[in-house]
Amino acid sequence: MKTNKKLFFNVFRRYRHNQARLHKLNYLFWECTLKCNLDCAHCGSDCSKESKVPDMPLSDFLNVLDRIKDEYDPSKVMVVLTGGEPTLRPDLEKAGKEFNKRGFPWGMVSNGYALNEEKFNALRKAGLASLTISLDGLKESHDWFRGREGSYDRALNAIKIAAKSKMTFDVVTCIHQRNISELPKIRDILIHLGLKKWRIFIIFPKGRAKDNPDLIISDEQFRYIYDFITETRKAGKIMASAGCEGFLGDYELEARNYPFFCRAGIQIGSVLADGSISACPSLRADYIQGNIYEDDFLDIWNNRFQIMRKRKWTKTGKCKKCKVYKWCEGNGLHLRDESTGELLLCHYEKLQRPAE
Repeated sequence: MKTNKKLFFNVFRRYRHNQARLHKLNYLFWECTLKCNLDCAHCGSDCSKESKVPDMPLSDFLNVLDRIKDEYDPSKVMVVLTGGEPTLRPDLEKAGKEFNKRGFPWGMVSNGYALNEEKFNALRKAGLASLTISLDGLKESHDWFRGREGSYDRALNAIKIAAKSKMTFDVVTCIHQRNISELPKIRDILIHLGLKKWRIFIIFPKGRAKDNPDLIISDEQFRYIYDFITETRKAGKIMASAGCEGFLGDYELEARNYPFFCRAGIQIGSVLADGSISACPSLRADYIQGNIYEDDFLDIWNNRFQIMRKRKWTKTGKCKKCKVYKWCEGNGLHLRDESTGELLLCHYEKLQRPAE
């Protein structure tokens, strides 16, 4: 690894520790429903067409936002709706208007299936400021991955609609065995549609993906993916970026703009469908800190989350003697087994270049 990168990582490490000490909330995810109109192969949520967990009443989440306003400037806290599929909430536009009324910018992560032009325009009028849509392959591989025929066409149409707007917008692609060879064609499609930002993720071994060989990426494919991202960025036609999921060694600052920083529980909080208070939605039920129906959200945010803010407990197993631990600090918390603390996936280990 080059000396200048090591120096930069050391400086960034101090920044990261300072942010953990400050512990200022700037992203709040709301799992607004567990209902979903797809049946995705990799899903780590408890999603279904008829979820057993009812949608949280909007008023209950608004109480959380009102409490946050007691301590934070709402314009500096981004509210992001996840699911399930957010567009299945019948009061989605009303929710957006209420967020705006309180001064919170808001966005949404969607599979795009129900996001037609009429729905998109209604959400924009309700203040939708950012949007992420998933595109996980060409037609056949995307439909297989998402578990519903026609989901590719619907997602592509949603991307076309959003790409014409001037809002903050990107596409996310999860890599699996059936779409990895399609990456160049997916890139060409997105460039043709005028997309500016594209995030690429490796599926992690939890939820439905845990034992599915169609979703497991080999070490050689791992390196191919990050080489592809790096080359795409250099070409300059679309800003491809690796997801925020792990420390990438020499690929840091080549495959994304900033070094690895797991902000879960440091700057990112979440309220799950049942009221549980957690961090990044990828953590699911692994690191629950409280519940809005029993606890005060701000009290929980201010006084808990130590497991995420102080990461020394992750220095076990393969991390114990790792030469890059000081820059990685145990990788993304969603990649650790919640019961044993064992690291399930190490990006740095898989991405070692021959020269290292």
